[in-house]
Amino acid sequence: MADQFTFQDPTTLYADIDTKAISQDGPGLDSEMRDRADLGEATYRGTGRLEGRRALITGADSGIGAATAIAFAREGADVVLSYLPEEESDAQRIVALIEEAGRTAVAVPGDLTDRAYCAELVRTTVERLGGIDVLVSNGGKQQYVERLEDLTDEQFDETFKTNVYPLFWLAKDAVPHMAPGSSIIATSSIQAYSPSEHLVDYATTKAAMNTMSKALSQQLAPRGIRVNVVAPGPVWTPLQTAGGQPTDALPEFGEQTPLGRAGQPAELAPAYVFLASAESSYVVGETLHVNGGMPTP
Repeated sequence: MADQFTFQDPTTLYADIDTKAISQDGPGLDSEMRDRADLGEATYRGTGRLEGRRALITGADSGIGAATAIAFAREGADVVLSYLPEEESDAQRIVALIEEAGRTAVAVPGDLTDRAYCAELVRTTVERLGGIDVLVSNGGKQQYVERLEDLTDEQFDETFKTNVYPLFWLAKDAVPHMAPGSSIIATSSIQAYSPSEHLVDYATTKAAMNTMSKALSQQLAPRGIRVNVVAPGPVWTPLQTAGGQPTDALPEFGEQTPLGRAGQPAELAPAYVFLASAESSYVVGETLHVNGGMPTP
């Protein structure tokens, strides 16, 4: 693929990427993937759609967050990247790609379940970039558990603290610094609409994020701040290999979609660019589904 505008058959795209059974500890690293996800490093071509914007992206070290960070930078935005400290090696690769695009990258590792860290993220964005125009709440926790009896209270709590709370905390802190025209984008999931039996806690948080975003969109629209959601389907990222899915299910990951394959982060990034840009000025409270054709209510 020459770039994201190249005419192509979506059913055969990425046929060279094999979602093999692989298991990683911890949050998972893109650098440890046998078949690494496509982040658009070699293909995303910017056209100035986010020139001068200042963005904060969580989960920006790999997967969808990293692809979005690369796309934002190539569209002209400066980016603050949030990620876990153990993901530093992946994050520094994205920092280098942002700087290669001629934009500012600020790496701020930490834990999204920490309220003080979320406040620091917004404060750093405002101080280092001079303000905040785009907030992408994308960082998340997903760990499969096949039996309800084995889903611990601790995991249930941490999944909510990682996925839902930061959207509230970051938006609350960012909004006072956002001028009309700014954008907040949350990452929900097909799981909010078609939940898997082994992702009870994760699916519930994604539904909560969807609902919170729609409520926020109604409150903030009169102030000129648009809130929208991207709901990915099965996307090939380190999250899936680090307990997000059963290891033995990975070879068939994404085959249930009408396109018959998993998506790649590079295919999600344009959705975030659209919702962050002035092109979507009349799009408010929308959930943009990028899921390979899986029907949603």
